[in-house]
Amino acid sequence: MKLFLYNTLTREKEEFKPYDKNEVKMYTCGPTVYWYQHIGNMFAYVCADTIKKTLQFAGYKVNHVMGVTDVGHLVSDDDDGEDKMEKGAKRENISVWDLAQKYTDQFFKDTKSLNITKPATICKATDYIQEQIDAVKTLENKGLTYQTSDGIYFDSSKDTTYGELARLDIDGLQAGERVEMAEKKNKTDFALWKFSPKNEKRQMEWDSPWGIGFPGWHIECSSFCLSNLGENIDIHTGGIDHIPVHHTNEIAQNKGITGHKVVNYWLHSNHVVKADGSKISKSDGDKMLVEDFANAGFDPLAYRYLVLMAHYRKKVKFSAELLKMADTSLKRLKNKIIIIKKEAREQGEETEHTKIWLDKFKTILFDDFNTAQAMTFLRLTIDSKGLSDKEKLFIVQQCNKVLSLNLGKQEQKCFIPNEVQELAEKRLLAKKNKNWELADTIRNEIEELGFCIEDTSNGYEIKEK
Repeated sequence: MKLFLYNTLTREKEEFKPYDKNEVKMYTCGPTVYWYQHIGNMFAYVCADTIKKTLQFAGYKVNHVMGVTDVGHLVSDDDDGEDKMEKGAKRENISVWDLAQKYTDQFFKDTKSLNITKPATICKATDYIQEQIDAVKTLENKGLTYQTSDGIYFDSSKDTTYGELARLDIDGLQAGERVEMAEKKNKTDFALWKFSPKNEKRQMEWDSPWGIGFPGWHIECSSFCLSNLGENIDIHTGGIDHIPVHHTNEIAQNKGITGHKVVNYWLHSNHVVKADGSKISKSDGDKMLVEDFANAGFDPLAYRYLVLMAHYRKKVKFSAELLKMADTSLKRLKNKIIIIKKEAREQGEETEHTKIWLDKFKTILFDDFNTAQAMTFLRLTIDSKGLSDKEKLFIVQQCNKVLSLNLGKQEQKCFIPNEVQELAEKRLLAKKNKNWELADTIRNEIEELGFCIEDTSNGYEIKEK
């Protein structure tokens, strides 16, 4: 069965044709690890994970690489301002290296809770300094760079197709009024290597043929891709924010280094927006984090459920109320499947019926990863009168390979808020002290929060009401 995807580069839905039919090469732009990744960021990684799992479901082996930016991402896209990593280290009064490790660990903790499978290769920018220097040297040897007082820049006028991904109006772009921009030959030129400020010691800096400094943000992704996937890459994913600058510059670098187009298909996920339609972002101070979900009593997979209900190229609305609705819907779905599993005596069965139904599922998913319709298909499958429980279970098990919602798992972990856990411990202490009145009062408080507590031989068990 053919698979179709929307290619940002061509603005068309195209049949997917990998360079190598035996292996798909896929790259994803990863996090800049100076702070937590909010739920808007995490949407892009859920999308990339779903794309990869759909490809695997289609029978492809996927070589997935993801970069982690732990140096060189400046506050401004105009190649000026403070390095986000150095700024973050000052904020927390720790070393840049410790900061990077802290938020890298947090990122993978969050992705695990969302059932996002780790890419085969994780690349940190600080581990690829020599590769980035070599890439800049290659561009320099081809006459595609020039030096200013603050670094080595890519001359975008040397690339006749520069900006095609974003359909940029090059002549109409404004560089702004910053004094430091005066040395740039063109408005769209960008830094490949930045010099360390004079009389200032950075925590992260390296020697290079041009002087002590650090790599620009864009060159790292080209280095990661070319070093690990070669010069012919099938799919590159990321958020739409990356289209006008980061991915545009990455394409220019790749072409400059290799002399040809490197990535065949560019796939971009949209924004997660608040109820008023505004984008969720770090810049406006939002702190909507994956780890907050469990503390609020929600299964983190409720967020995955919520975003899968939308197409990856559409905006996803998020609010506490919508998350609560998704959490409730996911629990109901899982409970239905548990009943089906019991009736099927734990065994799914593949039949001619299941093949027909799964072909429908594939047709939906293989049409530009349409998870919104796939979720509808899943509900129709579970409620179908024309399928046996064994057939339903088999179909659900296959769907879960892509959707990754822990469907059919017997254990239903109850996510308990910290407030409820603390009350339960206080009640246990009250019982040990034979303060029965206080224990009953605390039990009532727990019930008012939507939970019930049952005494057991080992202490207690908390359940949702």
